[in-house]
Amino acid sequence: YGETADADGQASFKALVGKKFEELAQQSPEGWAGQEESPYLQDALKIAYPTFSTSTLIDRANQAFHQWRKVDAAERAGILVESLERIKFRFFEIAYATMHTTGQGYMMAFQASGPHAADRALEAIAAGHEELQRFPAKALWDKPMGKYNLQINKEWRAVPKGISLVIGCSTFPTWNSVTGIYGSLVTGNSVIVKPHPGAILPIAIFVAEIQKVLVENNLDPNICQLAVDTFDKMITKELAEHKEVKLIDYTGNSAFGNYLEGLQGKTVFTEKTGVNSVILDSAEDIDKAVANLTFSVNLYSGQMCTAPQNFYVPKDGIKTPNGVVSFDEFAQKFVDSVNGLVDNPKAGPFVLGAVQNKKTLDRVADAENLPGKVWLKSRTFENPMFKKARIATPVVVEIDASKEDVFSKELFGPIALLIKTKDTDESIALAQKMAMAHGAISCAAYTTDANVREKIADEMSLAATPVSFNLTGGIYMNQNAAFSDFHVTGGNPSGNASFTNPEYVTKRFTWVGHREPVKA
Repeated sequence: YGETADADGQASFKALVGKKFEELAQQSPEGWAGQEESPYLQDALKIAYPTFSTSTLIDRANQAFHQWRKVDAAERAGILVESLERIKFRFFEIAYATMHTTGQGYMMAFQASGPHAADRALEAIAAGHEELQRFPAKALWDKPMGKYNLQINKEWRAVPKGISLVIGCSTFPTWNSVTGIYGSLVTGNSVIVKPHPGAILPIAIFVAEIQKVLVENNLDPNICQLAVDTFDKMITKELAEHKEVKLIDYTGNSAFGNYLEGLQGKTVFTEKTGVNSVILDSAEDIDKAVANLTFSVNLYSGQMCTAPQNFYVPKDGIKTPNGVVSFDEFAQKFVDSVNGLVDNPKAGPFVLGAVQNKKTLDRVADAENLPGKVWLKSRTFENPMFKKARIATPVVVEIDASKEDVFSKELFGPIALLIKTKDTDESIALAQKMAMAHGAISCAAYTTDANVREKIADEMSLAATPVSFNLTGGIYMNQNAAFSDFHVTGGNPSGNASFTNPEYVTKRFTWVGHREPVKA
């Protein structure tokens, strides 16, 4: 990226703070608004974005749609890839924008909002382009009829659905949104991006770069619009319920996701909440396993849809080559490992980051009142770079397996529940039950027994939940890679769509065939 890329990106971000964001090519703003606050500074960014009424956004999206849908599919893909090339030069700026809207640590903010988000966007472009080529544009149908042949020219068109609404979340404003944005754009739909009011800037930079490339190609920048609103006057429902909106992508809580899925006449792609499990049966190296898991709990203070929550541990302990590690021994190792990372000044502040939403702090505090032994209370510490950063370290609570009502819901944030089960079979059964009933986006398992491994893989597959087995070292259950990991399966209540399977793009357009006899 160049020697000065980081410093340049930080300077570019600082230059945006306290000013109007005037990079968008959307003309004649009807107002200006912005309510973002840095979780590190606990102070408003005071960036104002152009705002538009729902009717203006829809009218412009409709007009732009009829231009964009007629652009050749390969040319659309080329324009979109070019936008990613431009965005690459703003990765560091986007990183600081992400830090100061979401609370992510610097390295995660850079990776997740920059190159990893761009990977997901490129994956969507590739998947869309591949599906658009699945059938030929035209063919000659020739049927022998005895003394003559019946010949018909046939053609097929991939017809986009129309206006696509992409609803962003506050914790991953680019990574969770770009797949829907680029998936809809590559298939010929116009897009309205409705970011979370608390995390606008990272995705605003993406949209600005998309619009610049559209304009350079003599296309309407309203093919991809940014629709900013405020906490006190949100336009999400107005947009979602509008009859002209045909596609909706959403990341967020299940209640609103279920509402969107229930809207008539819409094709909806959701990622909602889930209860992610860890099944502990046996381990080659229990200390490495614990270190890996506690890093996952600490990472971005547990504010990831893939973060582990329920740790199922047999009451008789976990088998290792050096003997059985009892439940209490495991719990103590877990606590010591959490504390070791938190108290490491070179790691703790940067791995945990800051808490995006004040409600998460309340949830962490409430977790200490759950019915069970509190092995570790949450605390705060001073980030050396940001004295006012909003910080909460993990809380660890022991829960009996009989208290399903306690652990059968997502407790978003740095909350780890150590659930004492009768045996591994009960652990598997509970993990599957939680996923089937309440959804799960990720699952981890530790076992040295091939038969147990297969049982876990089979049972969790029935719950449409991917399993990460025996992770140690630098790969964690929270992480999914574009081009080789599906993110959410669409097969349990945590979401109805998957990044990026064929259905994720094919539902954004319709195949229509025309035919005509060959003239003699």
